Amino acid sequence: MTDIRHTPEAPTRTRTLAPGQSIDAHRHDDHQIIYAGSGVLAVTTDAGTWFAPGTRAIWVPAGCVHAHRAHGHLALHLLGLPAGTNPLGLDTPTVLAVGPLLRELILAYTRDPGDDSPERSRLRAVLLDQLRSSPQEPVQLPTPTDPRLATICDLLHHDPADPRTLAALAATAGAGERTLSRLFRRELGMTFPQWRTQLRLYHALRMLADDVPVTTVAHRCGWSSASAFIDVFRRSFGYTPGTHNRRP
Repeated sequence: MTDIRHTPEAPTRTRTLAPGQSIDAHRHDDHQIIYAGSGVLAVTTDAGTWFAPGTRAIWVPAGCVHAHRAHGHLALHLLGLPAGTNPLGLDTPTVLAVGPLLRELILAYTRDPGDDSPERSRLRAVLLDQLRSSPQEPVQLPTPTDPRLATICDLLHHDPADPRTLAALAATAGAGERTLSRLFRRELGMTFPQWRTQLRLYHALRMLADDVPVTTVAHRCGWSSASAFIDVFRRSFGYTPGTHNRRP
């Protein structure tokens, strides 16, 4: 990333982003938790893209260069924490599950950042306790560095419904299936089928945020049927795609 803006303090506040609006690459000296109360948030670093609907938040550690992008109308809740306060013990971006209690704590804490009352301090303590027990979610698209792997990933980013197997795609990258299979595990930390599912879910969230019908999303993202898509989506995010834009 170039033209990196340095904003030492990670703000605690709320803001809205219009569909397609972005926040350019920047970094903070603080940790930051980013939660999208509506829409779908994508946070990109040199290592990859993390994406989160309203049941997820994204942890961005201090010093990490990152950019934001909104899919759908984004109600963004930003929560900054000093570098010495790391309730998760994480030094890489991570997607976190946000249950009903943690969600309400984030909304309340970011609503009035100028409040320095004892009540707010107690609210912060409970929020940190909830963060410590928040499950981590593998909702990420790592960025490949090997050019052969990048060729395959770019092809499927442009057409997530491409049905070709890894063996068939290998010919376009000038590498064998076994080589590419090893590269997926070594560079991206997952198998090719796992990565393709993550890719399709990412594109599905983006389309749903733009009010594309569920059946159309399933077709465009490569699922054999709407029911197959609904099943994978529910298991991944805890709710059905048809209710995505109706969630609070």
